[in-house]
Amino acid sequence: MSEITSDLVKKLRDATNAGMMDCKKALVETKGDLAAAETWLRKKGISSASKKASRDANEGVIASYIHAGDKVGVLIELNCETDFVARTDSFKGLVKDISLQIAAASPRFVRREEVPAAEVEKEKEIVTAQIKNKPPQVVEKIVTGRLDKFFGTVCLLEQAFIKDDKMTIKDLIASKIAELGENIVLRRFVRFQLGESLTPLASEPEAPAAEEVAA
Repeated sequence: MSEITSDLVKKLRDATNAGMMDCKKALVETKGDLAAAETWLRKKGISSASKKASRDANEGVIASYIHAGDKVGVLIELNCETDFVARTDSFKGLVKDISLQIAAASPRFVRREEVPAAEVEKEKEIVTAQIKNKPPQVVEKIVTGRLDKFFGTVCLLEQAFIKDDKMTIKDLIASKIAELGENIVLRRFVRFQLGESLTPLASEPEAPAAEEVAA
């Protein structure tokens, strides 16, 4: 297995225009094989998705989903570039899959950038306190790993897809971008659960500016 250096990650990023985290994941999955990693990204649709990420996505749908038993409800805004794509069965299927994910996995944010800094620092402090006697470089590595797991729990895009745990919701969206040929942006969501706190677990308190999923 080749060492996965920052230079190797950069080479893959330059070749595919995919995100740094996606490139690193691809290299880990392919044991540092650059050509295989590029193929891995293309199969996932991540490479082509990244190239479309700068395009405006102002169409799409606002959809609702009520889970069986009427105790959990979801409201979601998913954007694409044209109304034509928004009306396709494939796009509607993506909306349904993401709505089911929200209902089942209870994410609190769309992406990690939305998590309040104070909450991230609290997680760091908890982990650091548990391993404070280890060498600094080991502490840093463990903290990074634990934070990735934390984000993978609370951030919708980083959650494992409930229908296929080998891919994340970000991967799922990227595959649809490759299939449909348009940028797709998961803008925001709200999850309601009967009897929960009056403080809403919304992805964003106000309507946010457009952000590309595959940035």
